[in-house]
Amino acid sequence: MTIPAGLRRTVLRARRDTGFLAAGVLPHLALVPVGAWAATTTDRTGNWLLTGSVSTALVLLATPLLTAVQRARYRVLIGVDVPRPTAPGRWTWASTARWLAATRPWRKIGYHLLLGLPLALLELLVLAVAAACLAGVTAYAWSWALPPGIRQDWFGYLTQLPAYTAAGLLLLCALPWTARAVARAEARLASGLLGPSRAQRLQERVDQLAVSRTDLIEAVDAERRRIERDLHDGTQQRLVSLAVNLGLAIATRPDLPGDAREVIVRAHLEAKEAIAELGDLVRGLHPAVLEDRGLDAALSGLAARTPLPVRLRVDLEERVTPIVESVAYFVISEALSNATKHANAVRAEVMVRQVGEVLRVRVTDDGLGGADAAGGTGLTGLAKRVGSLDGAFHVSSPVGGPTTITAELPCAR
Repeated sequence: MTIPAGLRRTVLRARRDTGFLAAGVLPHLALVPVGAWAATTTDRTGNWLLTGSVSTALVLLATPLLTAVQRARYRVLIGVDVPRPTAPGRWTWASTARWLAATRPWRKIGYHLLLGLPLALLELLVLAVAAACLAGVTAYAWSWALPPGIRQDWFGYLTQLPAYTAAGLLLLCALPWTARAVARAEARLASGLLGPSRAQRLQERVDQLAVSRTDLIEAVDAERRRIERDLHDGTQQRLVSLAVNLGLAIATRPDLPGDAREVIVRAHLEAKEAIAELGDLVRGLHPAVLEDRGLDAALSGLAARTPLPVRLRVDLEERVTPIVESVAYFVISEALSNATKHANAVRAEVMVRQVGEVLRVRVTDDGLGGADAAGGTGLTGLAKRVGSLDGAFHVSSPVGGPTTITAELPCAR
């Protein structure tokens, strides 16, 4: 005989939930003797100070153990993970106070001390229903197991047994949903009282997102460096070799026909232009000098390549992180490119200064102005890149100029 899959799942779930509730009776009743002892001792001796101190100490000592037992019960029996509140990395008075305010350990004490007895009674009620189910369903079996004298003295047992069996079947049908509802209610209650508070969960989630965002930014930056190295060491070198060979062909083969020489000269010029464009692309991806010598040297090279006079001032206490260097470099590079191509500026000024744990970048030009960071231009991408580091980005560009782009980047290690 094959048992339907749905019925088999229902039976297994009912057995699991009932076992889970049965395993919770003793832990929920663990602090009842402490309360009973405190009440009887106080009533007998009248020394409420002593009994209160001892019972409080017992409750405080038992709460972590009972909490660990309950977490194990939820995790092992019904697969519900009640997370443990994250402890501070370094215990100080301030961090301890923040941890106590976030975790609120009195919730755990209230769970074990105040809710233990009601939850145990509710679990015992479900277990009693389960026992009644078994007793009703097996009524015919255990009734015939009774001694004949007792069975004959049981008036109406032949007419009552079908009613017992029917009631047992009804309770048996209701047991899986009853046990499931109680188990879910306990799991929700435990998650709210034994786990971290909502504020701490949100803070932990924010910390996780910050770490994952930093990892993503570092991965993108590392991939950009890899592409820059591949282009510089591979494609660019092959283009240089091609340009050299074409130049040698022009210089060493004076007997070439005029049409062939013209084609080779044009190819030579295009190869050199491709090398220059590829060099600009490589520097735009990630200039090698930025990684080797830092932001100051990279900005010096950028200012020298810019076709307008650039006054550069860099004041750094020490090298900042590579991500911050990269973002600062591209902010300045984009700002100078806009000043050259769109603003018709005559001169520009770049100032980079480290103030505490903040790197301040300011680029000013005397161009036409009218730049809008919300207009979907390259400034929008810069604002997003700065925002990825929790930095601040601002553009001041009235019509007629000047244009000032400022960025503040946190550079704490």
